[in-house]
Amino acid sequence: MKTFGLIGEKLDHSFSAKYFSEKFLEEKITDSQYINFELKEISEFKKLIKKNKLSGLNVTIPYKKKIISFLDELSEEAKLIGAVNTIRFSNGKLTGYNTDHKGFTNSIKPILDGRNKALILGNGGAAKAIRYSLEKLQIRHNTISRNSKFDYSDITSNFSNKYDIIINTTSLGSYPNIDGFPKIPYEKLSKKHLLYDLTYNPNQTRFLEYGKNRNAKIKNGLEMLKIQADESWKIWNL
Repeated sequence: MKTFGLIGEKLDHSFSAKYFSEKFLEEKITDSQYINFELKEISEFKKLIKKNKLSGLNVTIPYKKKIISFLDELSEEAKLIGAVNTIRFSNGKLTGYNTDHKGFTNSIKPILDGRNKALILGNGGAAKAIRYSLEKLQIRHNTISRNSKFDYSDITSNFSNKYDIIINTTSLGSYPNIDGFPKIPYEKLSKKHLLYDLTYNPNQTRFLEYGKNRNAKIKNGLEMLKIQADESWKIWNL
């Protein structure tokens, strides 16, 4: 039996285990299983891989950057991005990849409609993949986060003219804390804007709801997640 799984801090409501379990059933894959492995600290990773015979792992919050020091190799894209969401186990080596950027690129590209100035909210591992994707798409972008040189207090009323794509990479508004949302002036939004939230649970976060109320185009991260999961599966089966 091949064992795949997900490592992260809190995985009770993770998408991946359900997605892969259904995939195995649909494709009649009988020799594989997918398990959530919650780690309180990244240092527990060594014990995990000693205890379990693994064929591949996905990596989620908050370990996409921290996991790198435990790996033997990185793909070129993972090196450039500086974050890993997929690990391949092969010939005794652990190789890190990043499939988030493909998920994001392929899900946002059809709805850009000429928009080309992005504001990224948050600066974690997921944001690194988003910046990489935007550069490939030749979309100008800026990143805003708490306690950085450019934080939420720097947003002015004319931000809606500077940016026509706003991407939430933070966990604000995700289950179970669904009332949270990034503090931006939503009243300045209009139909010219696209709001993209990497969160997929709930289906429509406060961030997306407030954008929709101002007639902005909105999209959650579910399609991105499905695409990156399928890309991970390809890597595990190289």
